[in-house]
Amino acid sequence: MKCKVLELLRSHREPVSGEEISAQLGVSRTAVWKHIKTLREEGYEIVSQPGKGYLLKGIPDLLLRGELAHFLAGSMFARSIQCHLTVGSTNDLAKAAADQGAPEGALVVAECQEQGKGRLGRQWFSPQGGGIYASVVLRPPLKPEQAPGFTLLAAVALAEAVQKVAGLTPGIKWPNDVLLAGKKFCGILTEMKAEMDRIYYLVIGTGINVNTDPQSFPESLRDTATSIKTEGGKAVSRIELLAVYLKNMETLYKVYLEQGLPPVIEKWKTWNVTLGQAVSLTSGGEVFQGRAVDIAGNGGLVVVGNDGEERIFQSGEVTLRTK
Repeated sequence: MKCKVLELLRSHREPVSGEEISAQLGVSRTAVWKHIKTLREEGYEIVSQPGKGYLLKGIPDLLLRGELAHFLAGSMFARSIQCHLTVGSTNDLAKAAADQGAPEGALVVAECQEQGKGRLGRQWFSPQGGGIYASVVLRPPLKPEQAPGFTLLAAVALAEAVQKVAGLTPGIKWPNDVLLAGKKFCGILTEMKAEMDRIYYLVIGTGINVNTDPQSFPESLRDTATSIKTEGGKAVSRIELLAVYLKNMETLYKVYLEQGLPPVIEKWKTWNVTLGQAVSLTSGGEVFQGRAVDIAGNGGLVVVGNDGEERIFQSGEVTLRTK
């Protein structure tokens, strides 16, 4: 009911009386007042004008369920939304929800992560207030060997969203880093539960430095990390960016299911900063140096070694070399 009150206020540019809200929603005026009070406590600026009613004047910069439900209306990602202030890891919560039968599209977001997860067991720096930390559940009717393509898919969706919302042009470094001005502002972690021939579910976790102050980064990250606000010079609506990102992901997901990964790979190539570059790739304790030349049909990176040997890597840590 709180969300219905919010949507009613959002749909009016003029004040709406408590009596009118009560009549339209079929609740008492006391209930309306309680919902208004709760919305104000969440940070919504709702003014009371004597003799006229309530007017929504401002929306908080918080990842709130009501805002996400509004911006994601009609999307599969609006089916189940969990919003938290502080969590250990959104990926862990999304996996737990998936194990308990959460529908495809289930979304978990948080303002802060205390144990944000990156690839290779690393931790993703997740301070409160400036970033987006979100995980979604997908249940694709695919085989486990097709899962790596989802990291590419998510990276393309995010790059397109940043260009649309912030007017910036990111670059994608295989397999999961999204960069601005050569520095990382987004990481994507895809985790899976599967059998030999079927995927039960995928969880795609995304950490985005949106309005994060560069001075808040740990000393060890300041030379390699950045934020959208830092590179664009102005704050960006986190709600809008997350909604556009997820809608892009849903569109590309349908493309993947209907046409396979090749159309996604072609889009990925337009944003990539890896192909054609000299790279050092660490995988399974081995370091392989050469030139990244292509993306394989399943999303693997094709590298031609310095000795002419061509290899395809399904995972690994890529460093772009200057020579």
